[in-house]
Amino acid sequence: MTATPVLVLLDHAADGTLRPPVRELLTLARELAGDAGVHGVWAGAEDVAGALPVLAAQGVSTVHRLVADADPHLSAVLADGLQAALAASGATVLLLVSSFENKEAAARVAVRTGAGVVTDADGVVLEDGRVVAHKTVLAGTWTTRCAVTAPRAVVTVKANSVTAQDAAVPSTPAVVDLPVEVRPGSTRVHLVERTEHADSGRPDLGSAHVVVVGGRGTEGDFSVVEELADVLGGAVGATRVATDEGWIAHDAQIGQTGVTVSPRLYIGAGVSGAVHHRGGMQASGTIVAVNNDPDAPIFEIADFGVVGDLFTVLPQAAAELRRLQG
Repeated sequence: MTATPVLVLLDHAADGTLRPPVRELLTLARELAGDAGVHGVWAGAEDVAGALPVLAAQGVSTVHRLVADADPHLSAVLADGLQAALAASGATVLLLVSSFENKEAAARVAVRTGAGVVTDADGVVLEDGRVVAHKTVLAGTWTTRCAVTAPRAVVTVKANSVTAQDAAVPSTPAVVDLPVEVRPGSTRVHLVERTEHADSGRPDLGSAHVVVVGGRGTEGDFSVVEELADVLGGAVGATRVATDEGWIAHDAQIGQTGVTVSPRLYIGAGVSGAVHHRGGMQASGTIVAVNNDPDAPIFEIADFGVVGDLFTVLPQAAAELRRLQG
């Protein structure tokens, strides 16, 4: 695989603000592309102008703004747009933030273009001209290296896998409108309505650097979990039991059937450490466990464990952190 531009999907919020993991992908893309340059894909009607300073600092040369007669937030339509952007940019590597929606779009693009696809990677390098992705599998117990032998590579990368850094030399990104030919089959699904979630003021669970998780041990009271998360500037997560009981919304569930997280700091309070939960968090940088059961399985993977009542430990930790913060 010769040096070609690397294409990055520029995930952004409704106000046009780039999501934090995008800077990580752009940093990684520069390493892979070398002098060939980094291109971005902007999907949606949101104004790209607000993101241009960040993209310039990241050394992005061109932003392909998708122009389609269908909603590009639908995975099939987005795949049409990404396929067009690959052709327009000449890129042989496409990077996306690892999310449910992006993984679906990545699979569609890979099938249409004959690319090799790797999801949930935590590192991507070039070896002997081939893209090699690193990822953990089997509930986080194995670390693997996946070499893409196809001419193109489509890789979704987990948040917090790369330390974001600005380019040594900033760029002046050119914004180019890219007409997208939407396939008839891509519009079989219609977006009926969109409901905006109330802003909690906390970072997105999938990309947060710090995640505080509550399990069965909370008995439905997440107040101390939320308090500690707010002190640390982190996100709040939960186990499947907690969401099934209705103690917290299902989008907070971490595990094999929920969100996969890899924060720099994971704190589990009242979390037993069942296999299906560990599969969604075992790649975390530092794991702290608080549980009143000394035999809880989570202590087997914890870097630091506290055997105690979470309703005593977490408030004390929050109070000490506030004192240290001044």
